[in-house]
Amino acid sequence: MTYSPLAMKRRHVLGDIYAQCNSVESIPVYMESKTEDPIGFVDESMGIYADTFLFHLPEDVCKKLSAGHYIYSFDYEVTEIKDARTKKRRYELNYILLTGRKAPTPVVRASKKNAQAEIEAQLEAVLVQ
Repeated sequence: MTYSPLAMKRRHVLGDIYAQCNSVESIPVYMESKTEDPIGFVDESMGIYADTFLFHLPEDVCKKLSAGHYIYSFDYEVTEIKDARTKKRRYELNYILLTGRKAPTPVVRASKKNAQAEIEAQLEAVLVQ
């Protein structure tokens, strides 16, 4: 299995908890549930690009992740209260969980002729009874 690194901004991955998260050395990445083995790991080893997560995942997962096919979930611990006045908390990430997005169900639209024929068939069924 080929592993290819994928760099993504921390703000994009973490969303609303971006400002409260501590930096990470290396944390595991799981697919769908934590019961499985990790599929890879993520770290912040980009040097001067310190605001970047570097995902080390299989190539097919990296392609889907970059295209937005996964939702991020996190397990974290509250480490400290940053400011007593605002009660902002700091979070330490334990792992990232990738969950596949549900494919939207396509809307089936009937043409006017088909809709009219369906209404007429229903009327005939009512009249026959």
